[in-house]
Amino acid sequence: MSHVRKQLVYEKIAHTFLGLAAALTAAPVIIIIVFLLVKGSAALTPEFLTGMPREGMKSGGIFPAILGTFYLVIGTVLFSVPVGTLAAIYLTEYAKQGRLTRTIRLAIANMAGVPSVVYGLFGLGLFVLFLKMGTSLLAGSLTLGILVLPVVITAAEEALLAVPQSFRQASLALGATRWQTTRKVVLPNSISGIITGTVLAIGRAAGETAAIMFTVAAFFLPALPSSPFSQAMALPYHLYTVSTQVPGMPEAIKWGTALVLLLLVLLFTLTAALVRARFRRKKRW
Repeated sequence: MSHVRKQLVYEKIAHTFLGLAAALTAAPVIIIIVFLLVKGSAALTPEFLTGMPREGMKSGGIFPAILGTFYLVIGTVLFSVPVGTLAAIYLTEYAKQGRLTRTIRLAIANMAGVPSVVYGLFGLGLFVLFLKMGTSLLAGSLTLGILVLPVVITAAEEALLAVPQSFRQASLALGATRWQTTRKVVLPNSISGIITGTVLAIGRAAGETAAIMFTVAAFFLPALPSSPFSQAMALPYHLYTVSTQVPGMPEAIKWGTALVLLLLVLLFTLTAALVRARFRRKKRW
Protein backbone atom coordinates (compact mmCIF):
# COMPACT_ATOMS: atom_id res chain seq x y z
CA MET A 1 0.00 0.00 0.00
CA SER A 2 1.43 3.32 -1.05
CA HIS A 3 2.10 6.15 1.37
CA VAL A 4 -0.64 8.33 -0.17
CA ARG A 5 -3.19 5.54 0.09
CA LYS A 6 -2.28 4.95 3.72
CA GLN A 7 -2.80 8.62 4.46
CA LEU A 8 -6.25 8.50 2.83
CA VAL A 9 -7.20 5.46 4.93
CA TYR A 10 -6.01 7.15 8.10
CA GLU A 11 -7.96 10.28 7.17
CA LYS A 12 -11.16 8.28 6.66
CA ILE A 13 -10.67 6.55 10.02
CA ALA A 14 -10.12 9.91 11.71
CA HIS A 15 -13.25 11.35 10.08
CA THR A 16 -15.25 8.31 11.21
CA PHE A 17 -14.16 8.68 14.83
CA LEU A 18 -14.80 12.43 14.76
CA GLY A 19 -18.29 11.81 13.40
CA LEU A 20 -18.96 9.23 16.11
CA ALA A 21 -17.78 11.68 18.76
CA ALA A 22 -20.11 14.36 17.40
CA ALA A 23 -23.01 11.87 17.34
CA LEU A 24 -22.31 10.78 20.91
CA THR A 25 -22.29 14.42 21.97
CA ALA A 26 -25.61 15.19 20.31
CA ALA A 27 -27.34 11.93 21.23
CA PRO A 28 -28.06 12.75 24.92
CA VAL A 29 -29.58 16.10 23.95
CA ILE A 30 -31.81 14.50 21.32
CA ILE A 31 -32.84 11.73 23.72
CA ILE A 32 -33.77 14.25 26.42
CA ILE A 33 -35.84 16.33 24.00
CA VAL A 34 -37.67 13.28 22.62
CA PHE A 35 -38.24 11.87 26.12
CA LEU A 36 -39.71 15.14 27.38
CA LEU A 37 -41.91 15.45 24.29
CA VAL A 38 -43.28 11.95 24.83
CA LYS A 39 -43.84 12.34 28.57
CA GLY A 40 -44.87 15.98 28.77
CA SER A 41 -46.68 16.91 25.56
CA ALA A 42 -50.02 15.66 26.91
CA ALA A 43 -49.88 18.34 29.62
CA LEU A 44 -49.46 21.25 27.20
CA THR A 45 -53.05 22.43 27.23
CA PRO A 46 -54.21 26.06 27.11
CA GLU A 47 -55.23 25.84 30.78
CA PHE A 48 -51.81 24.51 31.79
CA LEU A 49 -49.94 27.26 29.94
CA THR A 50 -52.17 30.21 30.82
CA GLY A 51 -53.85 29.26 34.09
CA MET A 52 -52.98 29.86 37.74
CA PRO A 53 -51.85 27.01 40.00
CA ARG A 54 -54.51 25.59 42.31
CA GLU A 55 -54.75 23.06 45.14
CA GLY A 56 -51.14 23.46 46.19
CA MET A 57 -49.94 23.24 42.56
CA LYS A 58 -51.62 19.84 42.00
CA SER A 59 -53.92 21.33 39.38
CA GLY A 60 -54.32 24.45 37.30
CA GLY A 61 -51.57 26.03 35.24
CA ILE A 62 -48.03 27.35 35.47
CA PHE A 63 -48.41 30.77 33.87
CA PRO A 64 -46.96 32.67 36.89
CA ALA A 65 -43.83 30.49 36.70
CA ILE A 66 -43.50 31.04 32.94
CA LEU A 67 -43.87 34.81 33.28
CA GLY A 68 -41.51 34.91 36.28
CA THR A 69 -38.83 33.04 34.32
CA PHE A 70 -39.29 35.41 31.38
CA TYR A 71 -38.87 38.46 33.64
CA LEU A 72 -35.79 36.97 35.30
CA VAL A 73 -34.09 36.24 31.97
CA ILE A 74 -34.83 39.73 30.65
CA GLY A 75 -33.57 41.34 33.88
CA THR A 76 -30.42 39.21 33.82
CA VAL A 77 -29.64 40.17 30.22
CA LEU A 78 -30.29 43.87 30.87
CA PHE A 79 -27.76 43.82 33.71
CA SER A 80 -25.09 41.36 32.59
CA VAL A 81 -24.69 42.18 28.88
CA PRO A 82 -23.95 45.94 29.21
CA VAL A 83 -21.71 45.46 32.24
CA GLY A 84 -19.93 42.45 30.76
CA THR A 85 -19.43 44.13 27.39
CA LEU A 86 -18.02 47.30 28.96
CA ALA A 87 -15.66 45.19 31.08
CA ALA A 88 -14.49 43.34 27.97
CA ILE A 89 -13.95 46.64 26.13
CA TYR A 90 -11.79 47.89 28.98
CA LEU A 91 -9.70 44.71 29.05
CA THR A 92 -9.13 44.60 25.30
CA GLU A 93 -9.08 48.26 24.20
CA TYR A 94 -7.90 50.35 27.16
CA ALA A 95 -6.15 48.33 29.86
CA LYS A 96 -2.40 47.87 29.68
CA GLN A 97 -1.60 44.19 29.42
CA GLY A 98 0.18 43.36 32.63
CA ARG A 99 -0.27 42.03 36.15
CA LEU A 100 -3.56 43.87 36.73
CA THR A 101 -5.27 42.51 33.62
CA ARG A 102 -3.97 39.01 34.33
CA THR A 103 -5.37 39.23 37.84
CA ILE A 104 -8.75 40.42 36.52
CA ARG A 105 -8.90 37.60 33.98
CA LEU A 106 -7.96 35.07 36.66
CA ALA A 107 -10.75 36.41 38.88
CA ILE A 108 -13.23 36.11 36.00
CA ALA A 109 -12.16 32.51 35.37
CA ASN A 110 -12.53 31.70 39.06
CA MET A 111 -16.00 33.31 39.11
CA ALA A 112 -17.10 30.90 36.39
CA GLY A 113 -16.25 27.96 38.66
CA VAL A 114 -18.10 29.15 41.76
CA PRO A 115 -21.15 26.95 42.56
CA SER A 116 -24.47 28.64 41.87
CA VAL A 117 -25.65 28.10 45.46
CA VAL A 118 -22.83 30.39 46.60
CA TYR A 119 -24.15 33.09 44.28
CA GLY A 120 -27.57 32.53 45.79
CA LEU A 121 -26.25 33.07 49.32
CA PHE A 122 -24.31 36.12 48.12
CA GLY A 123 -27.46 37.56 46.58
CA LEU A 124 -29.37 36.86 49.78
CA GLY A 125 -26.79 38.67 51.89
CA LEU A 126 -26.20 41.64 49.58
CA PHE A 127 -29.40 42.35 47.68
CA VAL A 128 -32.12 40.84 49.87
CA LEU A 129 -30.82 41.75 53.34
CA PHE A 130 -28.16 44.48 53.09
CA LEU A 131 -29.74 46.54 50.30
CA LYS A 132 -33.23 45.63 51.58
CA MET A 133 -34.64 44.65 48.19
CA GLY A 134 -36.38 41.67 49.74
CA THR A 135 -37.02 38.48 47.83
CA SER A 136 -37.85 40.10 44.52
CA LEU A 137 -37.37 39.97 40.77
CA LEU A 138 -34.75 42.70 41.04
CA ALA A 139 -32.71 40.79 43.60
CA GLY A 140 -32.98 37.57 41.59
CA SER A 141 -32.05 39.27 38.30
CA LEU A 142 -29.00 40.96 39.82
CA THR A 143 -27.88 37.67 41.36
CA LEU A 144 -28.25 35.83 38.07
CA GLY A 145 -26.55 38.72 36.29
CA ILE A 146 -23.46 38.34 38.48
CA LEU A 147 -23.57 34.58 37.97
CA VAL A 148 -23.45 34.83 34.15
CA LEU A 149 -21.02 37.77 33.99
CA PRO A 150 -17.96 35.54 33.42
CA VAL A 151 -19.63 33.96 30.39
CA VAL A 152 -20.58 37.33 28.90
CA ILE A 153 -17.18 38.91 29.54
CA THR A 154 -15.24 35.98 28.10
CA ALA A 155 -17.38 35.77 24.95
CA ALA A 156 -17.31 39.54 24.41
CA GLU A 157 -13.55 39.72 24.92
CA GLU A 158 -12.93 36.97 22.38
CA ALA A 159 -15.25 38.70 19.90
CA LEU A 160 -13.44 42.02 20.33
CA LEU A 161 -10.02 40.42 19.94
CA ALA A 162 -11.16 38.73 16.72
CA VAL A 163 -11.56 42.12 15.01
CA PRO A 164 -8.38 42.70 12.95
CA GLN A 165 -5.97 45.28 14.34
CA SER A 166 -5.79 46.86 10.89
CA PHE A 167 -9.37 48.08 11.35
CA ARG A 168 -8.35 49.97 14.48
CA GLN A 169 -5.19 51.33 12.90
CA ALA A 170 -7.06 52.60 9.84
CA SER A 171 -9.66 54.34 12.00
CA LEU A 172 -7.04 55.98 14.22
CA ALA A 173 -5.04 57.04 11.17
CA LEU A 174 -8.10 58.88 9.87
CA GLY A 175 -8.23 60.95 13.06
CA ALA A 176 -10.84 59.05 15.07
CA THR A 177 -10.42 58.82 18.82
CA ARG A 178 -10.04 55.49 20.56
CA TRP A 179 -13.65 55.59 21.79
CA GLN A 180 -14.93 56.49 18.32
CA THR A 181 -12.94 53.60 16.92
CA THR A 182 -14.36 51.24 19.52
CA ARG A 183 -17.94 52.42 19.03
CA LYS A 184 -17.97 52.77 15.25
CA VAL A 185 -15.56 50.07 14.12
CA VAL A 186 -14.82 47.44 16.77
CA LEU A 187 -18.26 46.94 18.33
CA PRO A 188 -20.22 46.62 15.04
CA ASN A 189 -17.75 43.98 13.84
CA SER A 190 -17.88 41.99 17.10
CA ILE A 191 -21.60 42.13 17.84
CA SER A 192 -22.25 38.56 16.66
CA GLY A 193 -19.72 37.20 19.17
CA ILE A 194 -21.21 39.31 21.94
CA ILE A 195 -24.63 37.88 21.13
CA THR A 196 -23.10 34.41 21.42
CA GLY A 197 -22.24 35.24 25.03
CA THR A 198 -25.80 36.50 25.49
CA VAL A 199 -27.18 33.19 24.23
CA LEU A 200 -25.05 31.25 26.72
CA ALA A 201 -26.09 33.62 29.51
CA ILE A 202 -29.77 33.14 28.68
CA GLY A 203 -29.46 29.37 28.81
CA ARG A 204 -27.64 29.50 32.12
CA ALA A 205 -30.01 32.03 33.73
CA ALA A 206 -33.21 30.33 32.60
CA GLY A 207 -32.22 26.99 34.10
CA GLU A 208 -30.77 28.09 37.44
CA THR A 209 -32.46 26.94 40.65
CA ALA A 210 -30.06 27.42 43.56
CA ALA A 211 -29.30 31.07 42.72
CA ILE A 212 -32.97 32.09 42.78
CA MET A 213 -34.36 30.03 45.62
CA PHE A 214 -32.89 32.50 48.15
CA THR A 215 -33.58 35.71 46.26
CA VAL A 216 -36.85 35.58 44.32
CA ALA A 217 -38.54 32.20 43.88
CA ALA A 218 -41.80 31.51 45.69
CA PHE A 219 -43.04 28.03 46.57
CA PHE A 220 -46.70 28.71 45.71
CA LEU A 221 -47.80 32.14 44.49
CA PRO A 222 -50.97 32.11 42.36
CA ALA A 223 -50.51 35.75 41.31
CA LEU A 224 -48.49 37.66 38.77
CA PRO A 225 -45.61 39.97 39.80
CA SER A 226 -46.66 43.62 39.75
CA SER A 227 -43.26 45.34 40.07
CA PRO A 228 -39.49 44.60 40.11
CA PHE A 229 -39.77 44.31 43.89
CA SER A 230 -42.40 41.56 43.73
CA GLN A 231 -41.66 37.97 44.57
CA ALA A 232 -42.33 35.55 41.73
CA MET A 233 -42.50 31.92 40.77
CA ALA A 234 -39.92 30.54 38.34
CA LEU A 235 -39.94 27.38 36.26
CA PRO A 236 -36.67 25.82 37.54
CA TYR A 237 -37.67 26.20 41.19
CA HIS A 238 -41.26 25.22 40.39
CA LEU A 239 -40.00 22.04 38.73
CA TYR A 240 -37.81 21.25 41.74
CA THR A 241 -40.75 21.84 44.07
CA VAL A 242 -43.34 19.75 42.26
CA SER A 243 -40.83 16.93 41.77
CA THR A 244 -39.51 16.66 45.32
CA GLN A 245 -41.59 18.63 47.81
CA VAL A 246 -45.24 17.95 46.93
CA PRO A 247 -46.43 14.38 47.58
CA GLY A 248 -48.94 12.95 45.16
CA MET A 249 -48.07 15.36 42.37
CA PRO A 250 -49.44 14.16 39.01
CA GLU A 251 -46.71 12.99 36.67
CA ALA A 252 -48.13 15.05 33.81
CA ILE A 253 -47.46 18.29 35.69
CA LYS A 254 -43.85 17.33 36.38
CA TRP A 255 -43.00 16.39 32.82
CA GLY A 256 -45.10 19.21 31.38
CA THR A 257 -43.23 21.76 33.48
CA ALA A 258 -39.87 20.33 32.39
CA LEU A 259 -40.95 20.46 28.74
CA VAL A 260 -42.14 24.07 29.03
CA LEU A 261 -38.83 25.08 30.61
CA LEU A 262 -36.92 23.41 27.78
CA LEU A 263 -39.10 25.05 25.13
CA LEU A 264 -38.72 28.47 26.76
CA VAL A 265 -34.92 28.16 26.80
CA LEU A 266 -34.96 27.02 23.17
CA LEU A 267 -37.17 29.98 22.25
CA PHE A 268 -34.79 32.48 23.86
CA THR A 269 -31.76 30.76 22.31
CA LEU A 270 -33.31 30.57 18.84
CA THR A 271 -34.28 34.25 18.93
CA ALA A 272 -30.77 35.28 19.93
CA ALA A 273 -29.25 32.96 17.33
CA LEU A 274 -31.36 34.51 14.56
CA VAL A 275 -30.25 37.99 15.62
CA ARG A 276 -26.63 36.82 15.66
CA ALA A 277 -26.96 35.31 12.19
CA ARG A 278 -28.38 38.58 10.88
CA PHE A 279 -25.38 40.52 12.17
CA ARG A 280 -22.95 37.92 10.82
CA ARG A 281 -24.35 38.35 7.33
CA LYS A 282 -23.44 42.01 7.48
CA LYS A 283 -19.75 41.27 8.01
CA ARG A 284 -17.39 42.03 5.18
CA TRP A 285 -14.35 40.17 6.47
